[in-house]
Amino acid sequence: MVLWTVHISFFILVTVFGNTLVIVAFIEDRRLRNQSNFFLLNLAICDFFIGAFCVPLYVPYMFTGKWILGNICCKLWLVIDNLMCTASALSVVLISYDRFLSVTMAIKHRCQQNKHSQTVLKMAAVWILSSLVYSPAILFWEYFDHDKITSDTVCVPGFYYNWHFLLGASTFDFILPLTSISFFNLSIYWNIQTRSKNKKHTVVSSISSNKTEAQVGLSVLSNNILNNGIDSTETKRKMAKTLPTLLTLNRCFGKDIKLYGSQTESVQSNTIRIINLSQDKKMAKSLSVLVGVFFICWAPYSLLMVIRAACHDYCADSYWYEITFWLLWVNSSINPFLYPLCHASFKKAFIKVFYKYLCRCS
Repeated sequence: MVLWTVHISFFILVTVFGNTLVIVAFIEDRRLRNQSNFFLLNLAICDFFIGAFCVPLYVPYMFTGKWILGNICCKLWLVIDNLMCTASALSVVLISYDRFLSVTMAIKHRCQQNKHSQTVLKMAAVWILSSLVYSPAILFWEYFDHDKITSDTVCVPGFYYNWHFLLGASTFDFILPLTSISFFNLSIYWNIQTRSKNKKHTVVSSISSNKTEAQVGLSVLSNNILNNGIDSTETKRKMAKTLPTLLTLNRCFGKDIKLYGSQTESVQSNTIRIINLSQDKKMAKSLSVLVGVFFICWAPYSLLMVIRAACHDYCADSYWYEITFWLLWVNSSINPFLYPLCHASFKKAFIKVFYKYLCRCS
């Protein structure tokens, strides 16, 4: 029991601290307040309540095997637990969809970043749909099914052994989200592969055409600018604009090359595409990790929940149900590290929060 207490306390601490850090960083740094980060905030709120409310209330019930807080508190706990878990899963879908738009429809995605009305509607849809999956059944199941299957010391919903309902609910909060984020991930991967193939041809063609038109040393470029009577400010501006292109081509051909006009703009445009492609590849990798973690945490519980209900606990030992139950909650402790900590903007905000509050405490 002591070992379990230490592990559970550490789990609660990590879950609450990680998600609190995301929420505080979002409040402190206004630069984080765009549509994509609002979805991360929504996920952090769900996971925070799981760590701060759902898990602590379950610990005495797990150790004693009896629910001692009464029927009203039992229903409240069941409603909040199922609501937060479902909202967490749908928030992951929303984050995946946002990343899908940022890669495949970049212009449309940028236009939506400051439209907070659409952001609020999407977040509200997540909460409304999540509340409709389990909450009405938890609150009103006993009014339609008068056969009480549990005692007052056991806190489980009325549909605990109704595998038809559980199959439908798990389809909505696991199968559909998993299908959606898998589709978004595959679409992003396909888009990146197509752009990678086009990138090589575009860059080679652009560099080849520019090489044939202008091959003058970098020292000649600086002399020409100075001899034309341009002031020092203009000289620095042109050198800063042209130098990256010259250095890039110098690495390709082993000699200094000068570009002017449309040739420079073309290469710079290609460079921007390469940078965006590299960023999208990192996003695709993080999204693939997202799919894997979501599947590992949700699949065992969703599958065993239906099997256990169908056979009335005769084909699955109780400890397997406990393991899958906790694995579902573990997802809430992983999410703060899987999403916001992978963003450079959130990392800077976290450092800012640490310095602000640690200095105040000291």
